[in-house]
Amino acid sequence: MGLQALSERERRDWLRLIRSEQIGPVTFHQLIRRFGSASEALDRIPDLANDRKSLKLCPVEQAEAELEAAERLGVSLIASCEPGYPRALKAISDAPPVLCVAGDPALFQRNAIAIVGARNASAVGRRMAGDLARDLGMAGLVVVSGLARGIDGAAHAAALSSGTIAAVAGGIDVLYPPEHRDLTEEIARRGAVVSERPIGFKPTGKDFPRRNRIISGLSLGVIVVEAAVKSGTLITARYAAEQGRDVFSVPGSPLDPRCQGTNRLIRDGAMLIENAQDVIDSLNEATNSLREPAGDLFDDVDAVEMDAGALASARREIIGLLSYTPVHRDILLREASGPPAIIADALLDLVLSGEAEEHTGGRFSLSCDGA
Repeated sequence: MGLQALSERERRDWLRLIRSEQIGPVTFHQLIRRFGSASEALDRIPDLANDRKSLKLCPVEQAEAELEAAERLGVSLIASCEPGYPRALKAISDAPPVLCVAGDPALFQRNAIAIVGARNASAVGRRMAGDLARDLGMAGLVVVSGLARGIDGAAHAAALSSGTIAAVAGGIDVLYPPEHRDLTEEIARRGAVVSERPIGFKPTGKDFPRRNRIISGLSLGVIVVEAAVKSGTLITARYAAEQGRDVFSVPGSPLDPRCQGTNRLIRDGAMLIENAQDVIDSLNEATNSLREPAGDLFDDVDAVEMDAGALASARREIIGLLSYTPVHRDILLREASGPPAIIADALLDLVLSGEAEEHTGGRFSLSCDGA
């Protein structure tokens, strides 16, 4: 779909489609490719779902209420087909179909770098994050982070004057953490706060990894400053690598658990950096613009009319390949024996019927609810 501004009716339909249960970003974009519009997809979805009872489309009234709330709050709802949507974020395979933005969307037109790290950061780590953010901002880069305690907060605060974007896990009007009230308001006034979640949505632990793919997706690369071996920060670094972004890591003492994750990243191939110039030099050597990841195998699947018998056979095969551990849809396409178009539609059918579930990063699993 080319860049185009949506009418208010189309924006409402986009919002209805992505706010419907069982429909994640990958499923959403597949439906748009197949039917050409959100309105047509909403009309046709009941025909695709085997189990109508499990299918819960977002009511018109709910979408209209969110649009009205956004207008009251001064929040923009930007669809991924519109010119104002972040170009870098649109390049990822599971880009949010609708992005809530409080602040200045013009920041999306500039190159950005993410700085993330430990919530319980050391004083040295916070200073390092602040120095990097300040120097990179002076070099013209927008600093992206997740508004968490510790490294995130230090990076945002240091980049307020040059430009910073905060990606949050909950609704754009939901304050978290509470001690960042003033910082959040400053970012919304001088930078931008973004969320894919509905206004008023209160996040739980599982929502933060989902948010992390947006942090990396908005950026040319991700800088990690202090991270434990098992931390959400390393999830952001993994998403960055999967999205074709650069990963940078600040080394630390092997005696500090907060540095074990950063040191392991370096061992696994991340670029060791000591200052902002290291990052700038690396970005200049590679490219001055976004390096988009290669599209996955489903991106080139053309919609065709499906034979009912072939689709039923493909559904059975996909069910056999899926488990309760999420697997990337490209693997399903490689392992399945049918034509790509039929496999794509079978997977779509399973999601809409509640038998399969979409996860972040283009991964799918059997649905626990459908068991």
